[in-house]
Amino acid sequence: MIRLLILGGTGDARKLVQYLADAPSELPATPTLHITVSLAGAVAAPKAYPCRTRIGGFGGVERLAAYLAAERIDAVVDATHPFAAGITANAHAACGQTGTSLLRLLRPAWQPVAGDRWIEAGDLEEAARRLPAGARALLAIGRKEVGVFAGRRDIWCLMRMIDPPSPGQALPPGEVLLARPEAREEAEAALCRRHGLTHVVAKNSGGGWGYAKIAAARALGLPVVMVSRPPEPDGNRVSRAEDVAGWLSRLRAAGS
Repeated sequence: MIRLLILGGTGDARKLVQYLADAPSELPATPTLHITVSLAGAVAAPKAYPCRTRIGGFGGVERLAAYLAAERIDAVVDATHPFAAGITANAHAACGQTGTSLLRLLRPAWQPVAGDRWIEAGDLEEAARRLPAGARALLAIGRKEVGVFAGRRDIWCLMRMIDPPSPGQALPPGEVLLARPEAREEAEAALCRRHGLTHVVAKNSGGGWGYAKIAAARALGLPVVMVSRPPEPDGNRVSRAEDVAGWLSRLRAAGS
C-alpha cells in the first residue's frame, strides 16, 4: 500500500482522485492507495472529495515535513493551482527533507492563437500598470490579490470572485461579482457587453476551466492582460492523471 498525499484545491486534483479510484480496473499495476487530499481552505465551502480530506495550511516547510513523517506518507502529488507558488515550494523542500517521493501535476499553460490580443505581464503588479487610464476591466484573478489594483483610481473593475473580499480589504473602483467563471464563451461575452468592459485581466492558469473568458475576449476583440505563471521548482512533472497512476506503479515496483 502507498500512503498518498494529494495537495489539492483544483479541478485537476478532483479528477485525479476519481481517476485513481477507478484505476484498478483499468490499470492492474496500480498499487493499493490510502489517499489524503489537503485543501488550503481558500474557498469557504469546497466540494467534498471521495477520500480522507484535511483543510487548512500546514504552517511552513518544517510543519509539512513533520506531517509527512507523522502520517508515514510515501508519496506526494502536488496538484495545486499553477499560481500556488508558496505551497509548491514548501512541498518541494519538505519532501526533500524527508525523502518523500514528489510529483507535480501541472496543466499546460494557455497559448495565444490567431485573434488573441494578449498583453503579457510578469506579475499582477505589472498587470495593474499595463491597464490604460479609463479601462473597464474584468479582474478574473480571485479575491486575495485584487488589492494590487486598488491604487488605480483611474479605472473601473468588475471583480469576480467565489467568496467575498475580506473586511477592510482595499479594492479598486468598481463592482464585486460573487460568482464562478462561466463555462460558456457566450455567457462570458454577454457579461463583458453588459458591463461595457474593455479589458480582461487573467492569470495563465491553463486548462479548460476558466478559458471561456479568454475565448470571449478574442471574439469581442478585447485585449487580455495575461499574467505569466511563477517559476516552478525542478523535479518530476506530468500533466495527466494517467501519468500519475504510472508514476505510482513505478514507485510500488521500486519498493517491492
